[in-house]
Amino acid sequence: MKQLTQSYLFRTVLTLLTALLTGFLWTQTLLAPSGTTFSKHPLPWAILSTLALLLTLYWQQRLFRLHERKVLFLLDAIENNDTSIHFAEDEGGSNARLVNKALNRVANILYKVKSDTAQQEKYYELILECVDTGIIVLNENGAIYQTNGEALRLLGIDIFTHASQLSHIDARLAEQIIHCRAGEKFRTEFSNERGSVTLSVRVSTIAVRGETLRILALNDINNELDEKEIDSWIRLIRVLTHEIMNAVTPITSLSETLLGMATDGSMQTDEEKSAFSNGLQTICTTGKGLLAFVDSYRKLTRIPTPVPSLFYVKEFAERMIGLARHYEPGVRVNIQADITPPDLILHADEQLVSQVVANLLKNALQAIHSVQTEESPAGNIRIHAYCTEEESIIIEVSNDGPPISTEAAAHIFIPFFTTKEGGSGIGLSLSRQIMRISGGTLSLLPGRETTFRLRFQ
Repeated sequence: MKQLTQSYLFRTVLTLLTALLTGFLWTQTLLAPSGTTFSKHPLPWAILSTLALLLTLYWQQRLFRLHERKVLFLLDAIENNDTSIHFAEDEGGSNARLVNKALNRVANILYKVKSDTAQQEKYYELILECVDTGIIVLNENGAIYQTNGEALRLLGIDIFTHASQLSHIDARLAEQIIHCRAGEKFRTEFSNERGSVTLSVRVSTIAVRGETLRILALNDINNELDEKEIDSWIRLIRVLTHEIMNAVTPITSLSETLLGMATDGSMQTDEEKSAFSNGLQTICTTGKGLLAFVDSYRKLTRIPTPVPSLFYVKEFAERMIGLARHYEPGVRVNIQADITPPDLILHADEQLVSQVVANLLKNALQAIHSVQTEESPAGNIRIHAYCTEEESIIIEVSNDGPPISTEAAAHIFIPFFTTKEGGSGIGLSLSRQIMRISGGTLSLLPGRETTFRLRFQ
């Protein structure tokens, strides 16, 4: 580079000297035509000096334009990611070779910086895709700058370019996202194809290139709420089981003993014997019924540990359909299975999963039976199983019976809650708990049909 600097300095000094000489000669020609060294013929020398100056300026301008074109060509190539750009380092004059060599060094440095920046961005994107928290970056106008896959999964959308798109899912959700501010933390609930979703949202800000961006961190707290709810119910049930069993067992035992005394002839009159016997019989029957009642709810806290295995979903669904036809023999119903692909395999405890599906099929049959008359057409039940892009296995059980009301839908998974006369209220709660310990989820999807979704991660 020292040689190139000296060359530029020489050209500049030469141009300056030529300009000074030209000015001097023209001054001599115009102001002092005689009495100097060039007094006899000053004009031709002034003209020659002027031509030399013009030639020197052209020489400088040509060199400048040549190097300028090379620099602009280099910048265009870098902007268009053209990594093949290379200036010949062994052609032309020494100055041209030095410039070409310098430009090649600049190109290599810029390409390296650009490559390192791209790799760093890819690295951060991979980190975002690996976290379990949904991330959304948007500006003050609601335009989306960046999201990760978890955020799209939580919101139930594939493409997210503006916060206003959320109005198709829930208008309140869109308003909350658009108008949220730094430091806020709020909880929002909405429904999409995944069912009911409860999100915890934290908002922070960052200034990038003079623009303020908001960063939203989304976390699905449905599982946390469900687990807390189930744990609370389990503790309650264990306490009830312990206390009721301790109280009822001796009563039942005593009533059976007194009943034996009443029947062995120790009572004095037949009327007394009959009244005593009937009373004790009632106590005994009530006590046994209460024991059976408590024992049914004990199932909620005595689910066996899952023993997962691989099994074909299609064969499993066909077997469940065969069993379902015997649950409610008087119901006219069409039960179909749609398994995609036909050789879909699930890794789970088949016996526990069969309890969940059997319970959903029973509920579907009972719902159809409750509104079916001799004139009404046969009801429809559908088992649909498929694999998502995230490699989750989904099993959906749908029926076209009467839909579950919004009020009931909020409580159907709570133990002891039932809308059926004589129902125990543990079927759906037990089913959800089985799915929970199996590493999956059970949810009710919104829609005109009643659809329960089993998701296996």
